[in-house]
Amino acid sequence: MADIDTAGDELELLEQSLRKTMAAATGGELDRALTDLGWHEMLTDMPDIAIPLVFRLLGETGSHAPLLNDVIAQSVGLPLGGTIALPFTGGAWVVWERDDRPGSTVDDELPLHGGPAGAEIPLAAARRALAWWLVGSSRAMLALARRHALDRTQFGRPIAAFQAVRHRLAETLVAIEGAEATLGVADDELGALLAKASAGQAARTAARNCQQVLGGVGFTAEHDLHRHIRRTLVLDGLLGSTTELTRAAGTHIRTVGHAPRLAQLH
Repeated sequence: MADIDTAGDELELLEQSLRKTMAAATGGELDRALTDLGWHEMLTDMPDIAIPLVFRLLGETGSHAPLLNDVIAQSVGLPLGGTIALPFTGGAWVVWERDDRPGSTVDDELPLHGGPAGAEIPLAAARRALAWWLVGSSRAMLALARRHALDRTQFGRPIAAFQAVRHRLAETLVAIEGAEATLGVADDELGALLAKASAGQAARTAARNCQQVLGGVGFTAEHDLHRHIRRTLVLDGLLGSTTELTRAAGTHIRTVGHAPRLAQLH
């Protein structure tokens, strides 16, 4: 029991350190800071802990770094620290550069630049990483909407008291929890594909519902919601959009003639 408590304390301290680092830096600066913090070693020695933790925190904090390159490189045995051509929705290919040059997507904070088609590579680990990032971003949007619902008053009471607002927030939470549950059993190619699709759908649900709860303020440049929405739009399209992946899963099931059991229910 003591060993479990110690491991839990160490993980909590690691999360606090990562969150503090991400709150202070983003982009190339964050890439370098995480490397100094031991990101490469964490990815190599404990990927099952490092990937969910780091990518979820990227979403929750709204920061970004080109770590997806490292996840793919580690999964195929390439050196860490480089870049790899990544498939994007619609048959396009992009490179996530390790600098801060404005990108060419709707979220120009991300240094994603179009390029030639790359080699076919395993995408399961990278899709799980993006799914965790989308889950983190969805939770960030939900937190913003919940805070607004508690603070904003109409007719003498917080709008969180209105049933329509509660339903939108509840629907968002259910979608996020469902995506996390899917990630919990995403231990093969199909599972990772479905987890990415589920997380993308949760992010779409969060963006739609949280925008409705926030109303006009959510459209303003001063509010953080629009940044999370633009981020999730790009992440959803990377390595296959929700629509494309759902179609691919259906094609796979039709081809093999049955739907695999993804989780054992007892």
